[in-house]
Amino acid sequence: MRVHSLRDKTALLLDMNSTFMFGEDRFDDAQDYSKIYRHVGGILPAARVNRLIAKAFEYLSVRYPDAGYRQHFPSVAEALRAVSEEPIAACEIARLVETFAYHERGHVSAEYVQVLHRLAEGFRLGLVIDVWAPKDSWLAHFQEIGIMELFEAISFSSDHRHVKPSPHGFRQVLAAMRLPPRQALFIGDSVRRDLAGARAAGLDCVLVGGARSALAMACYADLSALCEQWLSSMP
Repeated sequence: MRVHSLRDKTALLLDMNSTFMFGEDRFDDAQDYSKIYRHVGGILPAARVNRLIAKAFEYLSVRYPDAGYRQHFPSVAEALRAVSEEPIAACEIARLVETFAYHERGHVSAEYVQVLHRLAEGFRLGLVIDVWAPKDSWLAHFQEIGIMELFEAISFSSDHRHVKPSPHGFRQVLAAMRLPPRQALFIGDSVRRDLAGARAAGLDCVLVGGARSALAMACYADLSALCEQWLSSMP
């Protein structure tokens, strides 16, 4: 992608998972969810906790690509209640949701913290993020590593239940930043979610992380490579 393609772009809207945050969605069979659950004060038996979290993840995973849920995606709490054979007290639901969020959230490495700071020197930044748990854990991580102030607006799908490729989150961030779509560029790692969602909102899109499409403006190995090429070529 040549730098002149960025001439009219004043803002970058970014995806999060596998774009600048990695190690997310730790829901494989090796996980013992009861450890975190117990740490946050939960009292349900370990076997039940592990079963509930695993089933809730499966419940949401099946529905995530389903267009029928795109405008009203279930919450983690709703998924837990749906898969439980017995009622669960509200306080335990809250602890299970906190446990789910711990396993859903990844980490932003020092390298990508630097990349984001460098991008913020040349562009206004916003985030359009799909997560299933409430946003609190992610916001705390952003504050902890010093990137929260880089973003003018953030859309979390768990706030409004619209998941990509719905254009809702993209439009929400554009409105908050008072940006016409032509002045912004979206960067993400998924053809189905990010490219399709961005195009539905009238945004150009660049793909990273190995995703490729003729509909994207460009494709890069990762956000770090994109940053290095763009910023080194700009006047």
